[in-house]
Amino acid sequence: MHGSYLTSMSSASISLSPGTIAVSLRSLVPSASFVDCADVFVTSIHSDSRCCQPGDLFAVMNGTKECAAKYVPEAIQKGAKAILTERPLTGLQVPQCIVPDVRKVYALLCSELAGRPARHLETAGVTGTNGKTTVSWLIRSILQSSGRRTGLSGTVEYHDSISSRPASLTTPDANELSQLLAEMVCRKATHAVMEVSSHALDQNRLAGIDLSVGVITNVTQDHFDYHQNFGNYAACKARMIQQVKPEGTLVLNWDDPTCRSFAAEVKSSQTLLTYAIDGQADLVAQNLQESTAGAEFEILFNGDSVPVRTSLIGTHNVSNCLAAAAACLSLGVSLSEIALGIERLVTVPGRMERVTCGQSFTVLIDYAHTDDALNHVIRSAKRLCSQRVFCVFGAGGDRDTGKRSLLGMAASEADRVIITSDNPRSEDPAQIIRAVAEGCLNKGVSPEQIIDRREAIHYALSEARTGDLVLIAGKGHESNQIIGDQSIPFSDRLVVENYFRSHRITKSQKVPA
Repeated sequence: MHGSYLTSMSSASISLSPGTIAVSLRSLVPSASFVDCADVFVTSIHSDSRCCQPGDLFAVMNGTKECAAKYVPEAIQKGAKAILTERPLTGLQVPQCIVPDVRKVYALLCSELAGRPARHLETAGVTGTNGKTTVSWLIRSILQSSGRRTGLSGTVEYHDSISSRPASLTTPDANELSQLLAEMVCRKATHAVMEVSSHALDQNRLAGIDLSVGVITNVTQDHFDYHQNFGNYAACKARMIQQVKPEGTLVLNWDDPTCRSFAAEVKSSQTLLTYAIDGQADLVAQNLQESTAGAEFEILFNGDSVPVRTSLIGTHNVSNCLAAAAACLSLGVSLSEIALGIERLVTVPGRMERVTCGQSFTVLIDYAHTDDALNHVIRSAKRLCSQRVFCVFGAGGDRDTGKRSLLGMAASEADRVIITSDNPRSEDPAQIIRAVAEGCLNKGVSPEQIIDRREAIHYALSEARTGDLVLIAGKGHESNQIIGDQSIPFSDRLVVENYFRSHRITKSQKVPA
């Protein structure tokens, strides 16, 4: 990563020439120690040895399965002039900077080298087990609708406020995130919305970015393959509070018990805003009416109310609307502007996304891949559906195995349960399906099991009749399926559309004239 031309430099940075910034590690991290030097001035940094170029600082960032120190020789061979590490390494002919947390310092350096772009933006961060993408898209829609140019970083796309590209991670590497924020500033954006994963919080990818507002949507089981247990996972989510400016705002879901417990950690200088559907909070929804076309309700805040209409389906999306509204209120947006911004967001890719091809039953595609999310979408589907609810879903391989039976239990609320492959990765898909099916059997439900996801979707569509609802869950917007070490093009939406294109809709499935 090379220095930006932005001019918002800290005292640790000096301008060598137009477009080139040098950062003093001793000034940036006064507690650092050095081997074979008194300081290191950084103009570019990499954490991937394959990408190193002459003059780079190489950051030794260990993964969950391997030690990155083994890549130091390659980095030096490619021209790295110094090493950033958490422990001194022997036998090196280049200077070393020793710090307690390489990932944090790496993120700080990336921000400095990009000219600290977050300082030029009002920033909103959204974390939580479920709802991050929808809340982020809602916030962007509200801000843009109210005349505030807004960029976004999230699971579906990276958007610099004008152009977009597909996302690689929910929260990108600190290098890519800083560059994206810099692009937003160059595009004259005034606001940025970021989905913040638990991995990103744990790995300090947002170090150097002080958020104007932080939202925590909910905390339920996920990513235990990484965090090991709920306590560690919840503690990671709570770190969002430290990521918000001392004078910033925290938005918490008061319907979620873990979110409520975080209130005690909010600083006295920070503002706390709460939202709820089922209880007392700063923002509440009232007079709620739902259908498969969306929802109508009123947002009540501080004695004022505004009618809201959204095409997003499900009670959980009403909650997401409240979260976005609270965040935008903290950024100075009015209730009437919020209502308009919510209404203007027609859909979020792969989030209770309708697929309409002339059939007389509803088809929804959703990213739900936790038991809590699946439970919410199925309950919403059953409230809105006049007949049967089909649920086609699976569980990812090489991920939290503890949630597989929980997914099966959640899916058992559907009338027809079809377990199939998600992204099996290196695991045997049949074995994953059996583990998920145990949860169904524990609920007294005998699920249908079809390994091939395309075949499972086709089967559900062929069985559905007028008034039914087919929910295809787990992959949402994803455009590929990972089987073994191969990434194969696969889109749930395209599978559905192609099915109806190639199969004549029968009389019982056709929308009446």
